[in-house]
Amino acid sequence: MTDRDYDVIVIGGGNAALCAALTAREAGASVLLLESAPREWRGGNSQHTRNLRCMHDAPQDVLTEAYPEEEYWQDLLKVTGGLTNEALARLAIRASSTCREWMRRHGVHFQPSLSGTLQLSRTNAFFLGGGKALLNAYYRSAEELGVHIRYESPVDRLELSDGRFVAAYVGAERIAARACVVASGGFESNREWMREAWGQVNGEWPADNFLIRGTRFNMGVLLKFLIGAGADAVADPTQSHCVAIDARAPLYDGGICTRVDSVSLGIVVNKHALRFYDEGEDFWPKRYAIWGRLVAQQPGQIAYSVIDAKAIGRFMPPVFPGEKAATLPELARILGLDAAALVGTVNAYNAACRPGTFDHAVLDDCATSGLTPPKTHWARAIDTAPFYAYPLRPGITFTYLGVKVNEQAAVHFAGRASTNLFAAGEIMAGNVLGKGYTAGVGMTIGTAFGRIAGAQAAAAAIQGEMHAAA
Repeated sequence: MTDRDYDVIVIGGGNAALCAALTAREAGASVLLLESAPREWRGGNSQHTRNLRCMHDAPQDVLTEAYPEEEYWQDLLKVTGGLTNEALARLAIRASSTCREWMRRHGVHFQPSLSGTLQLSRTNAFFLGGGKALLNAYYRSAEELGVHIRYESPVDRLELSDGRFVAAYVGAERIAARACVVASGGFESNREWMREAWGQVNGEWPADNFLIRGTRFNMGVLLKFLIGAGADAVADPTQSHCVAIDARAPLYDGGICTRVDSVSLGIVVNKHALRFYDEGEDFWPKRYAIWGRLVAQQPGQIAYSVIDAKAIGRFMPPVFPGEKAATLPELARILGLDAAALVGTVNAYNAACRPGTFDHAVLDDCATSGLTPPKTHWARAIDTAPFYAYPLRPGITFTYLGVKVNEQAAVHFAGRASTNLFAAGEIMAGNVLGKGYTAGVGMTIGTAFGRIAGAQAAAAAIQGEMHAAA
């Protein structure tokens, strides 16, 4: 094909990019998808996903009860602290109520929530086979529909003219098209940019101790290029989907199995054996993504989730077993903590626990009294041997700094929307997620804006072709 044979170029290879490519192709556009990773590592962070947060007004196949728009919006508003564009957020929320039939047409299958995720059965639809199966289904469908896919094709810059897309460059190769969707992710894998964003604190570079839960290919190359080329930016570069994961996890691609879900069942201490936040503030799916940032703010970016035998079997175990000891001083020695400090912290916590009816499935009445920080729910004494601990480090899934878009997913330059350059997925998620997270909303954003961007890019390309012909 010549460089003018494509109507739409989609840059990226994850959920948002595939939704854009499929939608543009369905609209009649010829589509080229450029994925920076090799085929075996395709899909970006989407390969580690499990579910999609869905609005629905009545029970639907794998979804129980109802999860109306207003409740979804309030959940998002709470975790973002108001740092969200309501119009764009509601657009994504509404799209989540209708997207699953489209997903099924492209080969995606769903399953009911399993043990350990039952609390999400009302709000989240789980993919049968997880994110890898979803990606494989989308890639198969894209190939069948005639989307041209190139792997190991990192785009390092774009040719723009007054906010309009002209061409993409893969090294020295210039690839022109009538419209473009950028869905190339954030910059969490770019260690130097992360260091620059977080800076130095008390002689430490916090970002040096971050682990990357997802792909090593999200270097933020096009994000940096677009901002440098005058695209309007949104969100704080230090904000991200940042989870407390097992400190023994690999640097890249640890995924869901490295997440530590025992936090709300015990206490979390830093390297000085001191607590620093309310472990029982809210349900875990609404709070798990704040704990990475909390750990990042601790000395050495290390912390420890400490539980006792009563908690075993009440959370999904991560891939690494917890450190185990018959006594708290022994546990402290294994962790390299001061034994007296850990025992003192646990004793103070135990003394502050007030009687209540423990129920991890609800916001129960088991709380501490007179303790700073408090534990608001699920506060039970840590007093039953053996004792366990999981070492924690910040695990970055994706960064929130991105390009500003409108309801057509068009990239903005100095307040003006481009007529043929669109963005979807993590590179624009900061429009909806200024901070915080709630389970499954990243896939909601990627799916909704991927489909919007694909439709708009196809329309812009076809309209441009008609103008050129005239």
